[in-house]
Parts: sequence; C-alpha cells; structure tokens
Amino acid sequence: MSYVARDDRPADKAARYAELEDEILAVLEGEPNLTARMATVSSMLADAFPAFFWTGFYVVDPDKPGELVVGPYQGTLGCLRIPFGRGVCGAAARDRATQVVEDVNAFPGHIACDSRSASEIVVPVFDRAGTLIAVLDVDAETTGAFDALDAEALERLVGRVFAA
Repeated sequence: MSYVARDDRPADKAARYAELEDEILAVLEGEPNLTARMATVSSMLADAFPAFFWTGFYVVDPDKPGELVVGPYQGTLGCLRIPFGRGVCGAAARDRATQVVEDVNAFPGHIACDSRSASEIVVPVFDRAGTLIAVLDVDAETTGAFDALDAEALERLVGRVFAA
C-alpha cells in the first residue's frame, strides 16, 4: 500500500502510519545497530509515502556536538553538515522540537540542499536517556505536505524505534 499525501484522507494517512510503524518495529526487532535502524526507517518511510522525496537522518556529530552530519537517507544529495540553529534541521536540533514547515521559502535561514524542496518536517530523535542523537528530516516537492498528523506519527515512530 502506498500513500500519496495530497490524495488521501487524514484517516487513511493515520492508518498508513500505524501500519508502517508496526512493519518497521517488526523488521527492527532485535537489531541494536543505530545506523541499521536509521537506514531501515529512512527506506521504509520513503517507500511508503511517495510524496516524501528526501527522507533521512542528520546525526549529532560526537566530535562537534553543536553540528549535525548527514546520516542514512533516501533521496537526492543532502547537505553534509548543518550547525544547530541553522535551517529547519538546525532549528529542530537547537529547540529539541518538531518543525513543520508549510513553505520552506518562507522559513528564515532555510538551507536549500535541493531546490525542489517545497515543504519539510524535522523531528528530533532522542535515545533512552533523553539525549538528542539525530533529527529525522523529510522533504516534499509540494507546499503544505505535512501537518500535525505527520508530526504526531513521526514523533511516535522515532520514540518507539530509538528511545524504547
């Protein structure tokens, strides 16, 4: 089952997220490696939601704690490094809060890693101890592709995958 953001009703989107969460958790059962977990989440999200044209993680660099470095992702070339506070990913890392951006061109300081990005959602990822370890970044080519339902579903997913 594939989901296209602009063509489904919210109930369909919520059901797809719930189904996908179960699928991801089943695939990852027993897998402790962080990179493998991030790669699997990126791949399965990108496959399930065709409107997501860039789906992946920026990881907190252990050698530069105020900087994110690109991690596992699906999509076109991403930015390699993003300082906390810069762009949507940096804002999510700095504030430790999900950012839902309807129009990236209206976001102050947006970093255009790919000019086709029109909207974006970035979810902070915490480990069991509550330490920020990464952000999940999802971009779409249409404005307004993400809403509170996406934020809630993605926050729940990363919580279950990385902090449980």
